[in-house]
Amino acid sequence: MYILIIDGQGGRIGRALAEAVLKELPEAELAAIGTNAIATSNMLKSGVKEAATGEYPVVVCAPKADFILGPVGIAVAGSLMGEVTPQMAGAVGLSPAKKILIPMNRCETLIAGVTDAPVSELVRTAVEMVKRAVNAKKDS
Repeated sequence: MYILIIDGQGGRIGRALAEAVLKELPEAELAAIGTNAIATSNMLKSGVKEAATGEYPVVVCAPKADFILGPVGIAVAGSLMGEVTPQMAGAVGLSPAKKILIPMNRCETLIAGVTDAPVSELVRTAVEMVKRAVNAKKDS
C-alpha cells in the first residue's frame, strides 16, 4: 500500500498526517511531497523516509498512489497561496487513488457542512478512514 501525503506552506498538516500514518500503519509505504522546501523539510521531521518537493513529483507519484492525503487545497489549482499549480491539482484529481482530504476553509475554498474542528482531530479522522479502507480491502 502506497500512501502519498502532499502539503504546502509550512507542512504542518502533512507532518501531522505522516506521524499518524507511521504510527498507525507502519507497514505502509509512505512518501511526502511538499509544494515548497519548507513544507518538505517539516514533513521529513516526521520520520518519513521518502520525500520530494514541487510539481513534478506530484505528477509522477499521484498516479501510483493507493491513497493521497493532505489539505483539501491540494486538489484546487491556485490554492495554498498559489503553491498548487493546475498540473498538481490535475494529477491529484485524476489519480485513481482514494483521496482523503483535510477540510480547511481557507484560500476561498469553503466546504459546506464542515464544522470547525482542531487539526489534530481532523488528522485522526483521516488516518482512521485510511485504516478502514485498508481493512475493507483485506476483508474482500
